[in-house]
Amino acid sequence: MHRVFSGIQPSGELHIGNFLGAVTNWVALQDQFECIYSIVDLHAITQPYDPATLAPRTLEMAVGLLAAGLDPSRCTLFVQSHVPQHAELMWLLSTVTPLGELERMTQFKDKSSRQESVPAGLLSYPVLQAADILLYKADRVPVGEDQLQHLELSREIARRWNTRFGVETFAEPQPLLSPTRRILGLDGQAKMSKSLGNTIGLLESAEEIWAKLRPAVTDPARKRRTDPGNPEVCNLFTLHRAFSSAEQVADVDAKCRAAGWGCLDCKRLLADNMIAALAPVRERAAELRGHPERVREILGDGAARCRAIAAATMVEARGVMGLVAP
Repeated sequence: MHRVFSGIQPSGELHIGNFLGAVTNWVALQDQFECIYSIVDLHAITQPYDPATLAPRTLEMAVGLLAAGLDPSRCTLFVQSHVPQHAELMWLLSTVTPLGELERMTQFKDKSSRQESVPAGLLSYPVLQAADILLYKADRVPVGEDQLQHLELSREIARRWNTRFGVETFAEPQPLLSPTRRILGLDGQAKMSKSLGNTIGLLESAEEIWAKLRPAVTDPARKRRTDPGNPEVCNLFTLHRAFSSAEQVADVDAKCRAAGWGCLDCKRLLADNMIAALAPVRERAAELRGHPERVREILGDGAARCRAIAAATMVEARGVMGLVAP
């Protein structure tokens, strides 16, 4: 069976962009592949952060993922820093990774341009991503189109390693493109991101969901209720496709184009459907929060399994490099 690896940073509560763009796909993949999913806290510390909040955010992310449908009997869920071999393999892989390839990464150029002092960890971030995947010899990686560049670098690193040491240690991981298009934030401009404040949390209350949807940006051509619109340029129409029935989506499309209702009516229907769809997730999250020891047990079991796989990979990798066995 093919092995899948994917990770998510511990931003705290999942938002609907994470849910639609990645997590619903992760849940579906559990029944098709051997899946390993990680809360990648080592990646999170490459940006400024509050150390006091990192552990709570990590545990809250675990709660959200489990509530959203990750099943520890059908997949492995763990915290990245609980498997120290991630950092070790990253260092070994960095010896075959060209500096120029790292400097060409779009995300590095974007993030480094906004910082006066650029940490080395930001530059080597993609090498850690490669280590995350190659440590488990995962041959399938679910990604969005914006992540393909980093995955291609992981493939390049695997090729360079195999060529340098003359042994096929690592397979080149293949992308599993997410079936969901990029989810824009409520501002209609940037990708949904908690740091930009343009998200709806997966576990937010009905009142909070409506409060955030009500002022959300829609088709700019609809300045008045009587102005016809184009749902294809309205980000909320993407959310209707995710949370509304096919009949409702067709009705929204027709009413928007004919100015048959106002944007507030469209948002109210979306809010009601979103609230109903996410209610079971909120209920499961509340139950998990009431039993934090269960969440820690799941993460502990996942890390133990991953350490066993990682240890075997590192024995092989160290041997290939000619390092003295401990």
